[in-house]
Amino acid sequence: MFPFPSRCAMALRRVLALGAALGRRGCCSKPSLPADFVEALRAVVGAPNVSTATAVREQHGHDESMHPCAPPDVVVWPQAVGQVQELAALCHRCRVPMVPFGTGTGLEGGVNAVQGGVCFDLSRMDAIAELSLEDFSVTVEPGVTRKGLNKHLRGTGLWFPVDPGADASLCGMAATGASGTNAVRYGTMRPNVLNLRVVLPDGRLLHTAGPGRQPRKRAAGYDLTSLFVGSEGTLGFLTQATLRLHPLPEATAVTIASFPSVGAAVGCTVQVLQAAVPVARIEFLDEVMADACSRFSRMELPAAATLLLELHGSRQSLAEQQQQMEEMVRQSSGSSLAWAEGQQEREQLWSMRHNAWYAALALRPGCQGYSTDVCVPISRLPDVVVETKQDLQASGLTGPMVGHVGDGNFHCILVFNSQDPEEAQRIHAFTQRLGRRALAAGGTCTGEHGVGLGKRALLQEELGQEGLDTLRSIKAALDPHNLMNPGKVL
Repeated sequence: MFPFPSRCAMALRRVLALGAALGRRGCCSKPSLPADFVEALRAVVGAPNVSTATAVREQHGHDESMHPCAPPDVVVWPQAVGQVQELAALCHRCRVPMVPFGTGTGLEGGVNAVQGGVCFDLSRMDAIAELSLEDFSVTVEPGVTRKGLNKHLRGTGLWFPVDPGADASLCGMAATGASGTNAVRYGTMRPNVLNLRVVLPDGRLLHTAGPGRQPRKRAAGYDLTSLFVGSEGTLGFLTQATLRLHPLPEATAVTIASFPSVGAAVGCTVQVLQAAVPVARIEFLDEVMADACSRFSRMELPAAATLLLELHGSRQSLAEQQQQMEEMVRQSSGSSLAWAEGQQEREQLWSMRHNAWYAALALRPGCQGYSTDVCVPISRLPDVVVETKQDLQASGLTGPMVGHVGDGNFHCILVFNSQDPEEAQRIHAFTQRLGRRALAAGGTCTGEHGVGLGKRALLQEELGQEGLDTLRSIKAALDPHNLMNPGKVL
């Protein structure tokens, strides 16, 4: 049991007497918390770090997804790992649901408090605890964001390359197994996390690779780090992450190529990968997305299937890679290439790509967006993308396509009127067909966004009953009362 201040202990004793009354909540059951419970939270973190205000709760009850807001009963801002432990122990004893919150940039409803409870906003735990240039590693708390870390690393010759687009928190990125534009060369979050400090649902502290350890590889027992990466806040709070850093490339070049069809653009991607060109980024835009991005970012792109390609390396190797790339684009009937090597030009191009979500929403002002997220084997990518394009057109939906096609991962950004039941039904039917199309091709229903609220049925089809039962067994072992982010994944 954790040592509580005397005021907290008194409040806790009063709350524990009511804990049994709270019981285990059903999916739609949201009983109000007793006043003494909120008082106990304040005793741990201080009154300014606890809020029951409606606006604050609603702000923390949704992410960027289409899922309706489900606010928690109360929001807390712990300042240190010890406070997270005390808060978790309190919630555990009173059987109150707990929902971790980073920056709220997720796309699958991962922070929606569907059973109410306590939202743990970890943004104020923002220390960069340790940086080892010689070991290419850094240890960060959950309030540190991707852009914040790379700003801190400026001048060191190192960077953290996993780039999902949004300035997400790094522990949040670990929790969702985030990926992004650089994954084709540098990998997703999973291989770039070396260790995690986790507060378990009952308040115990776990270091997934052992306290203070950061080896670049290990074969000691079960891979607990990988278990928590992608767990979407359902197994514990990620309160610290030790990350793998990478050297900044000596030279970088970016180009845009247009193609006569979606099939030609995606087919070129496959050729580039088969030729083992060490490309850092291969991003795909269909003609609708290219036109939307062009108008939104004022870039004057042709309305055609498009690839954005980025190369990293020494100046000598870069010249050879550019020559290879130009030949393969030409063979795929792509446009001639002009390379941008200056930082400002490169940042302008990638800013356009990262604004694709907002460019898509601008196609239908006042409408809502939903991003699909399937990933398929590279060999099946051209067929699946073409079939999906045909399905979109036949369904009469607005759904520009974009993707990290170097990994076989692509998205349809579906823009629709949420007040139109018929259109919402077509959106649902399309997303189910797309998920099953990916599964039939040997792929997955989610490459990087996670399962969250909307893909639980597809997850069962993907893993089979045995796989799902195994996940439930793991969940039950670590969180037997189903308090950690209930209603998500399983």
